[in-house]
Amino acid sequence: MEGLADTPVVLIHGPRQCGKTTLAQEVGGAEGFGYISFDDAVTLSAAQTDPAGFVAALPSRTILDEVQRVPGLFAAIKMEVDRNRTPGRFILTGSANVLLVPKLADSLAGRMEIHRLYPLAQCEIGRKEPGFLSALFGASFKIQRGERLGTELIERIIAGGYPAALARPSAIRRAIWYRDYLESLIQRDVKDLARITSLDVLPRLLKLVAGQTAKLLNVTDLAAPFQLSRPTIADYVTLLERVFLLERLPPWHSNRLSRLVKTPKVHIGDTGLAASLLGLDASDLARDRMSLGALLETFVFQELRRQASWDVIPTTLYHFRDKEGAEVDIVLERGSRVAGVEVKASGTVTASDFRGLRKLKEATDDHFAGGVVLYDGEISVGFGDDLYAVPIRSLWEMG
Repeated sequence: MEGLADTPVVLIHGPRQCGKTTLAQEVGGAEGFGYISFDDAVTLSAAQTDPAGFVAALPSRTILDEVQRVPGLFAAIKMEVDRNRTPGRFILTGSANVLLVPKLADSLAGRMEIHRLYPLAQCEIGRKEPGFLSALFGASFKIQRGERLGTELIERIIAGGYPAALARPSAIRRAIWYRDYLESLIQRDVKDLARITSLDVLPRLLKLVAGQTAKLLNVTDLAAPFQLSRPTIADYVTLLERVFLLERLPPWHSNRLSRLVKTPKVHIGDTGLAASLLGLDASDLARDRMSLGALLETFVFQELRRQASWDVIPTTLYHFRDKEGAEVDIVLERGSRVAGVEVKASGTVTASDFRGLRKLKEATDDHFAGGVVLYDGEISVGFGDDLYAVPIRSLWEMG
């Protein structure tokens, strides 16, 4: 982890059970870091009682696990780092997004490097080097043929990417893991972050979000089943976002286009969790084409998000939609270059499927790197103007 060589604090944050502690201990163990977890009740109480004294007594290089449970620690770490700015002093892990809490994020500005960790990407599960984003931004997809994924694609969507769930021997056992995971997370992390009298609202709300994944975020619709105000439900959505259970995908915009939809999309954090919430198994999803289309789009979005997080060059993700109905499911920006990805659950592609991508190309002109319709087909082929139909399996099988 290069940040330890020139930055006093490195934060690894992401959802529980995605591998943060394992990564921190692997990196820190080789460098002689001590390890402290705030899941330990006595340690947690001591740090909450006297954050400054707790930090002052730490070894010179320390891993602090689940640091979001002690918000007061950030100010104490800032004071300690300002006294001694030696690089690589602290590795922090957190299961809540501190960037959504401005006071916490600002307290270590300029002193902390942040790394987002996700559940496993498909290329990690298959132990393959990712090459899709390079091909996309290089518009370098070659004509080639392969096999459709079919049922295997649905099984991948249902399984999700959490290591502990993937280690379970059957789909039923994975679904049970996801159910228990959500209950534990809400009872532990959410209670630490906010005072909510009716915790039972959150699983029901998240189930509604899972049913709306890959759609425009509509808080009014989400609030309708509850006897709670729209602002309260909006706060709950933000809370679920803080613990990485959902993610907003902002709208892409351009000065060259005036009639753009400016509402973000919402994506559930992992399709395995979504399937468990919705009670869908592989046979259910195969029959329900609408749910399959939505979960597949989220599945592709999460794969791209995870692969993009490894790149040295920052890649930002958006969606594109105008008021005439043209849309691109995922827009990727890398520097001044823009690329688009449209997702289809079917095994065929026609010229009309590129409508949104062609509009994106017109809006970006020379900055357009390429556009792809991902589909569950057999052949990768060009449609002219740096536009391609590409099998979904290329997402994780392009080395």
